[in-house]
Amino acid sequence: MKPTRDSTSVFSTKTPAVSSPAHPRPSTPASLGYKMPPEWHPHQSTWLVWPTNSTTWPDSVPQVQDTYLRLLDLLTPSERVDLLVDDAETERFIRERLGPASVPAERVVFHHIKTTDSWIRDYGPNFLLRTTQGKIEPAFNHWKFNAWGNKYEDLKEDADIPERLQTLLDMPCFHPALVLEGGSIEVNGAGVCLSTRQCLLNPNRNPSRSETEISQYLKDYLGIGHVVWISRGIAGDDTDGHVDNLARFVNRRTLVCALEEDPADENYEALQENYQRLQEARDEQGNPFEVIPLPMPLPVERDLGRLPASYANFYIANQRILLPNFGHRRDGQARDVLQRVFPNRQVVGVDSRALIWGQGALHCLTLQQPAALSTKLDT
Repeated sequence: MKPTRDSTSVFSTKTPAVSSPAHPRPSTPASLGYKMPPEWHPHQSTWLVWPTNSTTWPDSVPQVQDTYLRLLDLLTPSERVDLLVDDAETERFIRERLGPASVPAERVVFHHIKTTDSWIRDYGPNFLLRTTQGKIEPAFNHWKFNAWGNKYEDLKEDADIPERLQTLLDMPCFHPALVLEGGSIEVNGAGVCLSTRQCLLNPNRNPSRSETEISQYLKDYLGIGHVVWISRGIAGDDTDGHVDNLARFVNRRTLVCALEEDPADENYEALQENYQRLQEARDEQGNPFEVIPLPMPLPVERDLGRLPASYANFYIANQRILLPNFGHRRDGQARDVLQRVFPNRQVVGVDSRALIWGQGALHCLTLQQPAALSTKLDT
């Protein structure tokens, strides 16, 4: 993993994160009033990374690029898109393919920053907000990134993307001493974070950290007060069980949870267990959540086995819900569930059959930057 510099950061965690008389805990986002807002908080922008990695998408990069053009078409009517591209030639290529009538040029901001892969959700900045004297102020966390438990050595180069974006973002940056990907956490904006033990407690992430220590990091750096842990993820998921394939908050009190009804399916046991755990879970005040089942797609497979296709990997944009579609009859069932819980947003299916060959879908490749527009945080 590439080392990250602290010289450009307003805040750093070079000192140990656990307090002791010799090593007092540094200022954390929570201690300064910051918290991670929920995804439905109004966005200033959605960040994307233009896909070019033919190892991630063998023989299908052109199809994946078509999907990205579709995303630009769906996102730009209601929010800006910040798009990372390798160079000016790539920018020209994209501009030539954008239809000026559907995607206004001023709504897509290009940044010439070379990356190795497109999963910006996992290695990108984790945005935070705080309210100070009636003004909303942004910041972000730069978590450690080790390419999903040291599985992909060549992809570790993306670990420095948040640092490289700091000059553009012009906001305080925190450096938690914890390996964490953005797809492994889900917040409700009311003090609760959802995650999986299989991922954050995995020895390939933070082998020296206990569940109690990791929970404290989440509280200190996300501004939450309570962590709800579920157990494990779905078959074919190389992230070791990211929660954004499993369960998502749709408001403070309600979650949708991926559920498999076929006992013969290899995901049946894990997803039933997650569903049961969420039904038993409580918030900080001891109140239960409403847990709504979200169907799973029929198995999507390739030569090496099953791919981690899940309708839970949707993205909440300002005016729309972007829902992965896999060419199954259950696409419509999932759309109906989400349309009921998001009555003020249009649920739009996006063909994700090319994307899922890279072992991720819409939520994995998008990253929301919350807007600092009002005098209080939208939760």
